[in-house]
Amino acid sequence: MDASKTDIEFHFHQVFFTLKNRKKLKSFIKCLFKQEKRNLDSLSYVFCTDEYLLDINRRYLDHDYYTDIITFELSEPGDFIKGEVYISVERVKENAKLNNTSFTHELHRVIFHGALHLTGQNDKTSEQSESMRQKEERCLSQYFG
Repeated sequence: MDASKTDIEFHFHQVFFTLKNRKKLKSFIKCLFKQEKRNLDSLSYVFCTDEYLLDINRRYLDHDYYTDIITFELSEPGDFIKGEVYISVERVKENAKLNNTSFTHELHRVIFHGALHLTGQNDKTSEQSESMRQKEERCLSQYFG
């Protein structure tokens, strides 16, 4: 599949905010996959409420807690990556306050976090979490730099 044909979409479910520079963001995400040497077919981001994401967390992951992001890889092994990333805008706003950063900065950190999961990055152990955080920071520096 040609990278120019890669499909990245943004959907908004009962949340209202402006996601600026969408073309730039889509292009950056495509480059992120190239940097990680992974082939992307399609990626959908769904920005939603806490309750919507809690329902997904309960229904599909059997977790009963709020989270800022859930990432699903939908592709078969060996195929180009297809994924869905669900982001709670309410959690992102809260985490931005807790981390003393802007909503825009925290939103993009989470957007890149979901993409990194789809490239094979994990954050289950402290070492993996540290590596993930470093890659998120690299992405933020490159994107906003």
